[in-house]
Amino acid sequence: MKKKNNKKYIVLIIVIIIAIMLGITVKDVKEDKKLNFFEKAIKDSGTLVVRITSIPFKFTKEKIIDHKEKNKMYKEYKKLKNKAAKSDSYLAEIRELQSEITNLKKQLELDSVNSEYTYIHASITNRNVNSWYNTLTIDKGSKKGVKAGMAVVVNEGLVGKVIKVSNFTSTVKLLTTDELSNKISVKVNLSDKSVYGLLANYDKKCGCYLIEGISESDEIVEGSQVVTTGLSDSFPSGILLGNVSKVVMDKYDLTKVVQVKPSVDFNNITLVSVLKREAK
Repeated sequence: MKKKNNKKYIVLIIVIIIAIMLGITVKDVKEDKKLNFFEKAIKDSGTLVVRITSIPFKFTKEKIIDHKEKNKMYKEYKKLKNKAAKSDSYLAEIRELQSEITNLKKQLELDSVNSEYTYIHASITNRNVNSWYNTLTIDKGSKKGVKAGMAVVVNEGLVGKVIKVSNFTSTVKLLTTDELSNKISVKVNLSDKSVYGLLANYDKKCGCYLIEGISESDEIVEGSQVVTTGLSDSFPSGILLGNVSKVVMDKYDLTKVVQVKPSVDFNNITLVSVLKREAK
């Protein structure tokens, strides 16, 4: 018991000494007066004590931060590892599907299928502020094989289609334009089937595409993917447009109108790819 009490007294004395030294130091700073030898010694001793006592706290703080960073890095590593494993699985599936497509084409004597295309990569050279959501210009034209009607995409999905072509540049009409000149054939991929419709317009108020021509009896699930069909236009099939965000009835209460949130951020487009569909 005496040893414990002695330790308490020692700690208390040290705390009081530190408090006195800090008090003197603060007072000296405030009064901005010249220090004598005794005051200088106390101030220097106080500073030294504060530095020494702060070392373990700094060390502990650094270790805690280091531990948190390591945990964070480990979690990120596990996420990346899982993604890599999934990517390997997807690549294996893609190779298998490509092999099946090749075999089916040989058996059915087909030159191509709707999902086949090659990429023509391009950069945006001009995008007028006044027509920001209507058109943009790319640096590839007929010399590189670009033709009017070809689909234009980014990694996230469909952007629009080529409407004008010169030798070295092309004009792309965006899906966010005020009015689509031609409706695009699309399908909503559900768990057990696909429901077909037409991309008719883009609604700036909700920031979504409007899909029309879907029967009232079809149950559309929010979050379902919407992709191109490759039918009745020059677009290949399977290009992502976005996900279903809402389903409403048309003004006549006859068919459903599906609102689709675009997968593409149209404010952040710098590089695109023109899809050249394989000739049949």
